Amino acid sequence: MTDSPSPPPTRNGWLPAKSWQHFIAGGLGGMCGAIITSPFDVVKTRLQSDLFKHKHASIGGVVGEGGVLVAQRPGSLLWHFVETAHIIRDIARDESPRALFKGLGPTLVGVIPARSINFFTYGNGKQIIANNFNHGQENTYVHLVAAAIAGVVTGTATNPIWVVKTRLQLAAHHKSAIASAQPKAFFGGSVSMIQRIAREEGLKGFYKGLSASYLGVTEGTIQWVLYERLKKLTSGTTGKGGVQEWAGMLGSAGTAKCVASLITYPHEVLRTRLRQPLVDGKMKYTGLVQTLRLVIAEEGARSLYGGLTAHLMRVVPNAAVMYSIYEGVLRWGERRDAMRSS
Repeated sequence: MTDSPSPPPTRNGWLPAKSWQHFIAGGLGGMCGAIITSPFDVVKTRLQSDLFKHKHASIGGVVGEGGVLVAQRPGSLLWHFVETAHIIRDIARDESPRALFKGLGPTLVGVIPARSINFFTYGNGKQIIANNFNHGQENTYVHLVAAAIAGVVTGTATNPIWVVKTRLQLAAHHKSAIASAQPKAFFGGSVSMIQRIAREEGLKGFYKGLSASYLGVTEGTIQWVLYERLKKLTSGTTGKGGVQEWAGMLGSAGTAKCVASLITYPHEVLRTRLRQPLVDGKMKYTGLVQTLRLVIAEEGARSLYGGLTAHLMRVVPNAAVMYSIYEGVLRWGERRDAMRSS
């Protein structure tokens, strides 16, 4: 199944020429997307965790027998958007607007190298695989293998950063605590969290959730393969410029991420639970299978999709922004090279 020929042979027989452009383009795209969608990331993380379950259950809740609060969670999609908006409002009101950007420091520290590594590994990997193992032709299988390799490499390299980010987002502070921490800003809080994890859990604490991250490689693989196919379907707009071309690119990126997320979302919840801090000095979630069984037993299978709406509200526009910047930087580099050679 042949899609398209690969770029010209590699510069040195292995790495493609201008391979660094994928690294720079991926980092820029990831940075911009993360900043724009940070509030939704905070909401998603809290909804995935059981530490904030009672607090956020009060949204739309009613008082049941014995004065116990019973959460009402209508199943409509509209309600989930309303719920997300309410949580954002409550976080801003109770913890200050800055709390909506909790974990942004380690997120940027993680996103920039993570996206750089992922786009670099995938963008160059598909060319290397095609040139050396498929007669210079890219196809769906080449894209699949390159995406899987990129996911494993990225997850292994950046897992400690995501552990710190998750812990920071699950740390609830009052306005006064946040105000007093202004000199530390985001990165100061990250240093404190790193020291705490190292002291309480040791080196292995930074690799919590790694098994779920490897499980999540399937999401990145589906996303890349689907993106390549959708991009080919909209290839008729390429070169036309303007709104039509960019709409095709945005749609391909957003749709690919949405579909991949819907298929693989439970691994996000499991990963968040595995990265939670110790509760009363004890580790509640100890492994991937144990976490899956415990979550289903205590909360039901539906909880495996906790925070899905907030997640989609974040990752779909994030992917659209990220891939557009990535493609834009690569095309800018191609045009610049063409002008120099003319």
